[in-house]
Amino acid sequence: MNAVDLEQASLRLERASARERLAFAVEAFGDELLFTSSFGASSAALLHLWSEVGGGRPVVFLDTGFHFPETLAYRDALASRLSLAVRVLSPTTTRDAFLAERGADVQRTDPDGCCAVNKVAPLEPLRASARGWVSGLRRVQASTRREVAILERDGHLVRVHPLADFSDDDVRAYMLAHDLPDHPLTARRYLSIGCAPCTRAVADGEDPRAGRWAWGQKTECGLHTTRATDAAR
Repeated sequence: MNAVDLEQASLRLERASARERLAFAVEAFGDELLFTSSFGASSAALLHLWSEVGGGRPVVFLDTGFHFPETLAYRDALASRLSLAVRVLSPTTTRDAFLAERGADVQRTDPDGCCAVNKVAPLEPLRASARGWVSGLRRVQASTRREVAILERDGHLVRVHPLADFSDDDVRAYMLAHDLPDHPLTARRYLSIGCAPCTRAVADGEDPRAGRWAWGQKTECGLHTTRATDAAR
């Protein structure tokens, strides 16, 4: 798909439903379509769509070794409820060995390096062999995502964002309509949920992603940095 065709297809899909966008990706890329999920605060809506449109293709989950126990329990509960095939990827270095080498406070001293080892590297072989990649990025989530398109070029991949234009209210309405459970930490105001050392609850009125890497300027884990950079060009 060349640049012009990609842009035109993305504009057409702006008028389509999230289900139609996801169905387009499945038809276009087939078994070369990568679908990832963090099983985070707003993941259930897209996972439900995938359970109905994905044709049994797997959901890839990156188990960094630093997730909240509640996230792992939520993953297993949703996978069972929605009959999802979850493929778990782990870094080559165990959590204990990684901390022994990098330091117990590595998330603060080198958060980019931590993400590179525990998120970016494990996914790279699947990225390399895929042609399309579905993820749940939405424009309202962060300033780095405000311009996210339904379809975007990311190197050799086409990024697919079926929920790009969904507001938080849209996600909530979808979850209520389909009786989907909340992540157990959202009741404690964890509204954007990543690895436990890098996530805190947010106060009333704070941006939901204010609880991610709250001690510094980091805003993305590294998986989505290339699309943010490419989209700005």
